[in-house]
Amino acid sequence: MDMNCGKLKKNAFRVTKKRGIASARVRVPGGLLNAKVLGQVKDIAERFGNGEVHLTIRQGFEIFGIPYEKVQEVNEALQPIIDELNINQSKKGIGYESSGTRNIMACVGNHVCPFGNYNTTALAKRIEKAIFPNDLHVKVALTGCPNDCCKVRMHDFGIMGMTEPQFDPSRCVSCGACVKKCKQLSVEALHMEKFRPVRNVEKCIGCGVCVHACPNRAWTRSKTQYFRLTLLGRSGKKNPRMGVDFIKWCDADSIVKIVSNVYDYAKKYIDPDAPGGKEHIGYIVDRTGVDTFLEYIMRDVHLPEKAEVYKPLYWNGIRYWGLK
Repeated sequence: MDMNCGKLKKNAFRVTKKRGIASARVRVPGGLLNAKVLGQVKDIAERFGNGEVHLTIRQGFEIFGIPYEKVQEVNEALQPIIDELNINQSKKGIGYESSGTRNIMACVGNHVCPFGNYNTTALAKRIEKAIFPNDLHVKVALTGCPNDCCKVRMHDFGIMGMTEPQFDPSRCVSCGACVKKCKQLSVEALHMEKFRPVRNVEKCIGCGVCVHACPNRAWTRSKTQYFRLTLLGRSGKKNPRMGVDFIKWCDADSIVKIVSNVYDYAKKYIDPDAPGGKEHIGYIVDRTGVDTFLEYIMRDVHLPEKAEVYKPLYWNGIRYWGLK
């Protein structure tokens, strides 16, 4: 069967090594789903594929063994899943409409984890609504605290949850548990003075370990949610590198706007000869310079007064011989 492979890929199918066979990729924003979606994935895999499903690194599903002639039937069968996960579509029954921007990953956040400082899934779904559908190569990941279980520093945009610990001295019993745990598990931003914990504001990374450790709720999380934003981490063959801190004590509105702004930048500067039109954002920045990149992503962004922006930004990754 003749197949437009470019169109197939933009429909979130993968061209496999077996002639005439594709695999369907199912995006799950934030990684959280209702169990009935699992049954729907199982049904599609058994009806149209070879019965095998891969749980992807980016918290989605890949359904194997789908013949090209069944692609449209699979798109129609995927519609209940797309509706359940509230995926953007221009028209029902056409499946997924983008292949470049990857599924937005998230740890379980405060939905489950006692260390989570915010609802990671909710913010992941909000970002999903702002940036999809899109074919540009961008990766976004969210984690609930600086433990970084989702390895967000390996993504173009990494979002870590922060909290500003609130201390109520009337509830403190001077046990020192918060100081001990901050030393053991975090950055030793607390010390005791006159039988009361004192927080080093400059050293504190907003992880919330003190809140978790306190037996009497003398420490609580701030009502205002904050985030640390890291930029331009990447893996890959040429020069993988870790993302660097860009803003700390950022707000959710600014995060969404910054991530959304990157698409205007990419459309302006992407290499038109890039394979599949999906040049990695980091390579575009390497070519245009970071100042141009920051000019675009910070347009119409209104940071809270508390926010701290890191300058200058410097990336240091693996460099292979012969690469310019």
